[in-house]
Amino acid sequence: MQLKTILNRVQKFKSFIYESAEFSELDGQLVILIHIVARARSCGICYGCGRRRPGYDTLKPRRFEFVPLWGIPVFFVYALRRVHCKGCGVKVEAVPWTQGKRTLTDTYMQFLATWAKRLSWQEVAAIFQTSWEKVFRSVEWAVEWGLAHRDITNVQSIGVDEILWHRGHKYLTVVYQIDAACKRLLWVGQQRSVRTLLRFFRAFGNERSARLRFICSDMWKPYLKVIAKKAGQAIHVLDRFHIAMHMNKAIDKVRAQEARALRAKGVDVLKHARWCLLKRPQNLTDVQQAKLTDLLKLNLKAVRSYLLKESFQFFWQYVSPYWAGKFLDDWCTKTMRSRIEPMQKVARMLRAHRELLLNWFRAKKTISSGVMEGLNNKLKLTTRKSYGFRTFRAAEIMLYHTLGNLPEPECTHRFC
Repeated sequence: MQLKTILNRVQKFKSFIYESAEFSELDGQLVILIHIVARARSCGICYGCGRRRPGYDTLKPRRFEFVPLWGIPVFFVYALRRVHCKGCGVKVEAVPWTQGKRTLTDTYMQFLATWAKRLSWQEVAAIFQTSWEKVFRSVEWAVEWGLAHRDITNVQSIGVDEILWHRGHKYLTVVYQIDAACKRLLWVGQQRSVRTLLRFFRAFGNERSARLRFICSDMWKPYLKVIAKKAGQAIHVLDRFHIAMHMNKAIDKVRAQEARALRAKGVDVLKHARWCLLKRPQNLTDVQQAKLTDLLKLNLKAVRSYLLKESFQFFWQYVSPYWAGKFLDDWCTKTMRSRIEPMQKVARMLRAHRELLLNWFRAKKTISSGVMEGLNNKLKLTTRKSYGFRTFRAAEIMLYHTLGNLPEPECTHRFC
């Protein structure tokens, strides 16, 4: 079977035919050149208006890179025609295998973009003997096409979080769709300020924002302010993970302060006790369980802070917002009487966000941060795989490509 026959079956273009295929040498490398010609008496399509127009002249043959065969680079060779359009003037014709002045075919760009989901861009460039720039442009094209054709009309639940992506406290604001039927990255913006999240809601639109039912976020004040203003009708659920994180930080601070004070007196009972106090009881090792049993016999601030943290776990088992609120009030009162400043700070924070905490029960416990943390782990894996990103544009493109669940153009090839 000839190569032209194979191409006609998998990549046939209307008004164009494969004239011949030959081996050649380009820059000392063996390549396959596939010559394409226009069908007889066919008119070119104006790139400006998309209508068929009479020919004006023909340019020199150009090469368009196609998917490699057997590790050998493949190029389409075609002499572009210029057409005379009454409305647009003299324009170069539009061809179906590429767009604009690109030298890569759409099929090859989709091929590179598909592999870029599995490997780093540098590895894809090395394997297929191309440049990092071509891989980046291919992924960028795939992302732009996907963003233009994705459907975001039925988004009902979103999660807002920030991710550290660069040294020097440089953050990205990420917005996920966390509906049961679809979990994906909706938007990514630079920094974690009020203006950043406002840009998302402007891009998302007022109508879509008004249809949101649930929003999950942490207690970062700029996020709370914007969400209350732009999506006040949605049930705003606070992230359980960040509440546990604040409690663990408080316990760790109490333990460190008390350990230093006891060490100065010659007592070292809190040595190797950090993870005994921070981990959940069911996750403790046998050694840690024995250490915790000994610590619970002592009247230490760190132990009392640990008991307060564990008692708060009953809060999440309630069903009624009323009784959950009563438990929260009692827990905060007991914590404020403990005279343990780091835990008192946590209690004041929970009191300030009481209604948002109770929204978790109003949402029937259907919205949680577990989905967001899972997507964040994939995001961090993507960043590590690429050894970080120098520019925000590169990070944005990669994150949309990996986590955006974007649609892809129809293609006769399968690259997975």
